[in-house]
This record gives sequence, C-alpha cells and structure tokens, in this order.
Amino acid sequence: MGAGKTTVGRAIARRLDRPFFDSDHEIEARTGARIPVIFELEGEAGFREREASVISELTGRDNIVLATGGGAVLRPENRAALQSRGVVIYLRANPHDLWLRTRRDKNRPLLQTEDPKARLEALYEVRDPLYRECAHFVIETGRPSVNGLVNMVLMQLEMAGVAKHPA
Repeated sequence: MGAGKTTVGRAIARRLDRPFFDSDHEIEARTGARIPVIFELEGEAGFREREASVISELTGRDNIVLATGGGAVLRPENRAALQSRGVVIYLRANPHDLWLRTRRDKNRPLLQTEDPKARLEALYEVRDPLYRECAHFVIETGRPSVNGLVNMVLMQLEMAGVAKHPA
C-alpha cells in the first residue's frame, strides 16, 4: 500500500487507451461501503473473499489495466490469476518510503495501529516474496516522478511485446 499502484495504473491506462480498474474501488462500488467499513463489519477474511472474487472477474477481461490492493497477493489463487492472465508489474518501495506516503491516510485499516511503520515493515516482509513470485517485472519506485514510473513500466511492457510505447 502506498506504492503508487492506482496513480501509476491510471496513467498507464490513459497512455495505452485501455480501461482502468482498481480492485479496491470496485469492491467499494459493488458493496456501497468503504474498505475500512468492510474490514470493521466482515474482518480481513471477509474483505479478502470479496477481493478474490473481484480479481477473478477482472483478470478475465482483455486489454485492461488493473491495480490491486496491497494484500491481494496473500491468496495463491489471486497470484495465479494475475500471473497467468496478464503481465504483473510490482511497484516496489521500501517500508520507510511507504510509511512516509501513507502516514496521514486514515483509509488504510491495516495501518490503524500504534506503530504503523512497524506494521508496514512486517507486511513488507510477508508480501515482498509473494509480489516477486507473481511479478513479471519489478520496478523500484524510489524517488522517480509518476511520469518517470509510467515511462519505466511502459518500456518494460514494450520490451515484453505487450504494448507499444506511445510517442
């Protein structure tokens, strides 16, 4: 969370003239409830069930750009669907940078703890190997601008023969 999946994904979709979907936003639109409310009412397990269903459906579509929630990789069926039905780009950021980007965001239920930075470090330790397992490409987010990240992703997609890099 906080790596830039939605921001970068939306920009890539615009550049490639493809529909953009964010799995978290889809869940919110379908349930009429914000993610924190779903977590509160159904717990993380209930949310992950909804997430798996949405990811399964969206990955069945052609020529879309999809940004998933940060925990989508926790389920093997999500990793398999993502990897086998599209090209997965892992926007990798270190936990400190993620903390700087998310520290004031109250819409992230997993970070509503006494020590959100420690929580990000723990999540990173579990999730990083899973992201790497299903990613076709890893892009280090570091300090580049959104446009810089978009260009890096588009170059990777062009090299993979998935998309032409617009002039």
